[in-house]
Amino acid sequence: MKKFIITTSLIVLIPFFITKIFVKKEETKFEYVSNNIIKVKNEKNGIIMKVPFEEYIKGVVAAEMPASFEMEALKAQAVASRSYALYHMQGGEYDVTNTTSNQVYLTDEELKEKWKDEYSKKINIIKKAVAETNEEYLTYKGEIANAMFFAASVGMTENSEEVFVSKVPYLRSVSSVWDEKSPVFTDTSTMELKDFYEKLDLPYNENLNIEILEKTSTGRIKTLKINSKELKGRETAQKLGIRSNYFNIIQNENKVTITTKGCGHGVGLSQYGANGMAKEGYNYKEILKHYYEGTEIKKM
Repeated sequence: MKKFIITTSLIVLIPFFITKIFVKKEETKFEYVSNNIIKVKNEKNGIIMKVPFEEYIKGVVAAEMPASFEMEALKAQAVASRSYALYHMQGGEYDVTNTTSNQVYLTDEELKEKWKDEYSKKINIIKKAVAETNEEYLTYKGEIANAMFFAASVGMTENSEEVFVSKVPYLRSVSSVWDEKSPVFTDTSTMELKDFYEKLDLPYNENLNIEILEKTSTGRIKTLKINSKELKGRETAQKLGIRSNYFNIIQNENKVTITTKGCGHGVGLSQYGANGMAKEGYNYKEILKHYYEGTEIKKM
């Protein structure tokens, strides 16, 4: 009886071991993620940090979205940030920077300094959002999606080609009415006329003449003329330090008042829009599907 049991066990186990030894596993498409490291360049000191991938996502979500936001919005941010990071991992000297030129990343030490006594409470919220979407990312027709995001729209997001260069099928203009309730939806600032010209590298002129040449489909300024000098809307907004290129400029003697709508470039996921959707009961998958049309969630 004992011999029968041993023989039977061998018959069952031998094929298993042969399979384990000789049959190769399916090749992963993410070789650069196999050791779970992303190279992040610190733009302040030029140091390239090698950060465990999911640890990096935690630091990005913590830096890019308030921990007070709804959990489903935080989870949508985690998936978007993971996708954005994967899209930009090209095997160069570094993969991403730690600033808004890619996506903001804060180390644990920086988060402790930022949050102080609230660190434990807030980091646990962020960890939960990252853990519950562990290794999830977005694809479009089998390719990793460049999941861009920003703070708040003007009520509609932007078509990618109206803000950047390329037309991307999953970065289309969609409704984002939730943004209108956000604290960053509108903003007004005033500056001296001479400071206004200095920021734009324009010669001083007592008479300020502005002509809008081209707008996006949502009303953002693409090109304009200021005292006969043609400028790009986004560059103008960046130089002036205002929230978006949806703006109105009014001269009042030696001062300039600027009113803006929206916050950020307007392409992809709206963070305040995502939070508004989450408050209405949408889950993170529904939020992502709304802002990135035609994409699918995959797992690394």
